[in-house]
Amino acid sequence: MKKRETFISRLRQRPLLWNIVLIAAIILAMAIAAHLLMQIGTRHGARRNVPDFSGFPLEKACEIARKYDLRIHINDSLFVPAYEGGIILDQLPEGGVEVKPGRTIYVTINSFRQKMVQIPYVADRSLRQAKNMLEIAGLEIAELIYRPDMATNYVLEEYFDGRPVTPKSRIEAEMGSGVTLYVGVEEGAGTTIVPQVVGYPLAQAKSRLWELGLNIGRIDFDEGINLLNQKDARVYLQTPGAERSAGLGSKVSLRLTLDEDKLDKHRTEAEKQAAAAAEERKIEEQQRADSLAELSFDDTLAAPREEASENPRRQTEDDFFD
Repeated sequence: MKKRETFISRLRQRPLLWNIVLIAAIILAMAIAAHLLMQIGTRHGARRNVPDFSGFPLEKACEIARKYDLRIHINDSLFVPAYEGGIILDQLPEGGVEVKPGRTIYVTINSFRQKMVQIPYVADRSLRQAKNMLEIAGLEIAELIYRPDMATNYVLEEYFDGRPVTPKSRIEAEMGSGVTLYVGVEEGAGTTIVPQVVGYPLAQAKSRLWELGLNIGRIDFDEGINLLNQKDARVYLQTPGAERSAGLGSKVSLRLTLDEDKLDKHRTEAEKQAAAAAEERKIEEQQRADSLAELSFDDTLAAPREEASENPRRQTEDDFFD
């Protein structure tokens, strides 16, 4: 004790050293206190297994979450007719995952009814403009029907459920419904090139095909794809393939998967086939251009002969005077 008092008294006799030691002690004490408070605040070491809320009504899920010291936040909603309104369809984190107490669980619930939207009037616009307007409204194209007209790819008429859509109509439809468009096509301009949509989500693939005047054919999904994870699926097969020539209004069938390895494999193959198809089309176009040029040249040579045969008397008189 005497030695200790002697050490402290000696430190106090040196004010600079004493202040440095005092400051260091205060900093150490503050660090220890902050660490202890953080441990308490974050409940270090406390973990919870997230319950699986799928299929539970929202009220029941919130009741269960409180027992586990968790919070529920509605992140999104879908309309799935097979389920009742308010049922939880999906959650993040998933059930069984370990989290700290107080964690927020984001859920997707089933809407009580599909949202209704007003169908915009898109006639007298280009197909691209019409498509964009429908997509912004939450609608899509049910079918493109082409009719002879001088304005290629301009919308002539618009129908929903057999009823014409006019500038004054106030027709409402469930979000996601399809609208039929009658589109013009000039004689000799009735073909388009099929785009590459392998790797696209379904919505983007549809949008790209409609933009080029093509309809959506059969849509198939690999096993395991449902309404909840469909947005994550990607096209891995399309028929016909990219860079093929097709008539306006033709259908393109699609198949989607969630398997990244399968997607990469088919995307590589699709790119090879598209390159081969583009080269084949280029050769055909060159051959067609050469044939037309040859026909034009033959017609040019044939013209003087026809003129001479039509005026034999004049040719005889010219020979006589020569």
